[in-house]
Amino acid sequence: MSALWAEFTGTLLLLLIGNGVVANVVLKGTKAQGDPGSWIMITTAWGLAVFVGVVVAGPYSGAHLNPVISLGLWLDGSLPTVLLLPYMGAQLAGAAVGTTINYIFHKPHYDLTIDGASIRGSFCTSPAIPHTWSNLFSECVGAFVLMFVVFYLTEGNIAYEDNDVPLGLGSVGALPVAFLVWVIGLGLGGTTGYAINPARDLGPRIMHQLLPIKNKIDSGWHYAWIPIVGPLSGGALAYFAKEFLLTTL
Repeated sequence: MSALWAEFTGTLLLLLIGNGVVANVVLKGTKAQGDPGSWIMITTAWGLAVFVGVVVAGPYSGAHLNPVISLGLWLDGSLPTVLLLPYMGAQLAGAAVGTTINYIFHKPHYDLTIDGASIRGSFCTSPAIPHTWSNLFSECVGAFVLMFVVFYLTEGNIAYEDNDVPLGLGSVGALPVAFLVWVIGLGLGGTTGYAINPARDLGPRIMHQLLPIKNKIDSGWHYAWIPIVGPLSGGALAYFAKEFLLTTL
């Protein structure tokens, strides 16, 4: 499997399972609808969804599955420039297809669900309290923690030379990354739903706009830039913070 197909497939699985658990909690008539432990269920499944994506994509692409990871590794010199935008495009496409499969999988329940906000929430994120700068800061910090810890899980130094496969989350290990995403969700996810991944939010938001979903509301495009700019900024800041700590202090 080529690196780009690996990024596509790994991100597809990530969104199929990740948005699948949200659908299982919020849609009408599912087994988990209204479960009192829904936040634990959602954060756990998202962490394990990353595990699944990394296991599949790791040997072929390094398993970035997130433009934040691709940007951070590109800044670090671990991803060639020629692969940066193709990786991000593959991740965006995989996220769109994965969430579309999730819609088809849960379609009878989507058809029964009247609450448009819940329907949209099973596609993309939205803030618990709308506040532009606070929401942007939340996404920035969440992605900063993700990228910063990834750097240190690899001992702060990631070298691309002499590697046949570009490095990524696969070089960290699927299980540590799953725990990392899980704990970010538990500790920092309650404000915005912790996208921390522009492809994870934008691809499904596009499909929410395009799919013929009953009872859907607007796709929240006024908010859509925050889960893009915030995570990418956080990932870049993580690289510069890592460089400062390793080379200055």
